[in-house]
Amino acid sequence: MATIFLGSEALACNEVTPGQLRWRYRALFPNVYTPKIATPSLYANTVGAWLWSRRTGVVTGRAAAALHGARWVAEDSPIELLAVNHRPPQGIITRDEHFLYDDVIEMHDMAVATPQRAAYDLGRYLPRDAAVVHLDALARAAGIRAEHVAPLVARYKGARGIKRLRTALELMDGGAQSPKETWLRLLLIDAGYPRPKTQIPVLDDYGHAFAYLDMGWDDEDLKIAVEYDGEQHRTDRAQWTWDVTRLRKVQDRGWHHVKVIAGDRPNDVLRRVAQAWDSRRGGRQRR
Repeated sequence: MATIFLGSEALACNEVTPGQLRWRYRALFPNVYTPKIATPSLYANTVGAWLWSRRTGVVTGRAAAALHGARWVAEDSPIELLAVNHRPPQGIITRDEHFLYDDVIEMHDMAVATPQRAAYDLGRYLPRDAAVVHLDALARAAGIRAEHVAPLVARYKGARGIKRLRTALELMDGGAQSPKETWLRLLLIDAGYPRPKTQIPVLDDYGHAFAYLDMGWDDEDLKIAVEYDGEQHRTDRAQWTWDVTRLRKVQDRGWHHVKVIAGDRPNDVLRRVAQAWDSRRGGRQRR
């Protein structure tokens, strides 16, 4: 018997007794069970939600993105399904929406939205910043770009949330390596700066890239880098040592480097970035 199963089916096949079902298993969703000793996970919830739909739903949104390899999807994220059911249990979101066969692929024996369809649903239903975080992660994992989602936007042009989707797709960037990098990039864009490039290579004397900058502007008269340093950069001694060496080498190449750490306030970050622009352009306008 599978570790996630429909209780009614297991009982009908005499794989468990009512007593065993009650004492050895816990319900993920109505009629969906897993062993009590099993570790809760997004994947288990995804399988459970799909089974709850009587195997007719299509996994989309955050859960689909995670199945495609996207990171930063919370383990307790609700499972979004393209399914006809207006009273889903807690932890499942159902949407009775149109989709075509080429919007769906099979993964782990389940019907799952393609990366393009998952992106289409992420951008329509999540708030802008959250949508861009997940779109960045999906783009990084699956290699999709805005133009890959464009056919769905054209196909379903009257669908709910299309305007929000277009905005999120314009901001999507697979170069982000963490949600904080996405947050930082959006902060700069919202402040009126030109859209920064991501993963900018810095070359040594032999033309080999020794560093990739999180984001910045690589015009010769600017060369401003803005990077977010996560907790591991301060707790890992080897990482910290390399960061110091790397920073010196980056600055030797003429880059003005703005480091952002946890706890930095947006206004402080923008003040330091503005100082960097002023130092390079003598106070001239950003655009």
